[in-house]
Order: sequence, then structure tokens, then C-alpha cells
Amino acid sequence: MSEPVLYDYWRSSAAYRVRIGLNLLELSYRSQAVDLLSGDHRAAENMSRNPQGLVPTLEIDGLILSQSPAIIEYLDETRGAGWLPPTPAERARVRALAHALAMDIHPICNLHVVRHAAALGGTTTEDWMRHFIPRGFEGLERMLGQGRIGRYSVGDAITIADICLVPQVYNARRWGVDLAPFVNILSIESALADVPAFAAAHPEAVRPVASP
Repeated sequence: MSEPVLYDYWRSSAAYRVRIGLNLLELSYRSQAVDLLSGDHRAAENMSRNPQGLVPTLEIDGLILSQSPAIIEYLDETRGAGWLPPTPAERARVRALAHALAMDIHPICNLHVVRHAAALGGTTTEDWMRHFIPRGFEGLERMLGQGRIGRYSVGDAITIADICLVPQVYNARRWGVDLAPFVNILSIESALADVPAFAAAHPEAVRPVASP
């Protein structure tokens, strides 16, 4: 079977999640850059494989997969990764944490949303990010603090929640968000920083030469 291909943008939080997942599974893959700043994602070639005109897209097992949460769950289900716990209650908790990141914080801070808000006037990209990311993190911090046991988001095993958390913390730092109040978030991120698969997926580790 052919090597998987990840259509990727180095700074995309969603693509970052999928890189983490592939690295955790030690799956060899080829990365194909889709430059969001130059509009490659809206070009016909990318639209043909990702009708939403987004990244990431993963070609694997003869399939073309989009939407990072769906890709990660597919990898988990087909490779036995164990990123979802065994009990329904634990799985619900992991998904709630992951969704708080991927479905609440991330969409409102997506590039096309922020550009449109800035174009309407009354805000800048920095102000937008520094407003909405902390608001999302406040809720996430409380969620994590409800009975947290272990090094990571839910216990001592890496879950989908952790795969979603690290890219959002990177994004927060990029925009100068004060993370000091978020003790649980920082503790989990620090523990995950020691995991080679996370380090290898970091945007600075995959940044193309001469990218701004």
C-alpha cells in the first residue's frame, strides 16, 4: 500500500493535530505543503480533495480524509492507538475536552474568521486572539480541574484531548496570550513536551525554509 500523504500547512492547528497522531503511531508519511497565506487551499487542486478548501487532508488506506477530529478518530480506530479510554464515561470526558478546543476555540480563531473581523474594523488580529483564546481557556481550565488525576488531560495515557490541546497552546503563545492563570493547561502541555511525537510535530520542527 502506498505511503500516506498529509496535505499540510505548518502553522495550521488542525494539521498540527494530525502530525502528532501520525507521529505517535510511528507512521511514515509524505508531507505536501498547502500554503494558506498564498491561497493554495482555495486552488482547484486542493478543492478537488478537500471540498471545503481546508487543511489538513490525509490520503491513507485508499481513502481521502478531511477534518482533523475525524482523521484522528479514524487513525485511533484502525491502528488501535488507544486515544479514547475504555469506558463510555471516560470517552465522553475526553471528547468534551477535545471538542472544547477543536470546535469552540479553534473555529472562532481560524484565519478566515479573524481576517474578516479585522476587515470589518474595530479590532486587530492580536486583539481578537487575546480576547477569544483566554475566554476559551478559562472554561477548559475549569473542565480539566474537575477531578483531574494523572499527568495528562485524562489520566496517564495520551488521549485525543491531549492531541488537540498542544496545538492550541502553541497558537496562544504565538499571539502573546498570558497563560499564567491556566495551571492545568500548562502542566499538561509541559508533560507532553517530553513526548518525542509531539516535539517532532511542532510547527518550528516542520517549518519550510524561508517561511515568514
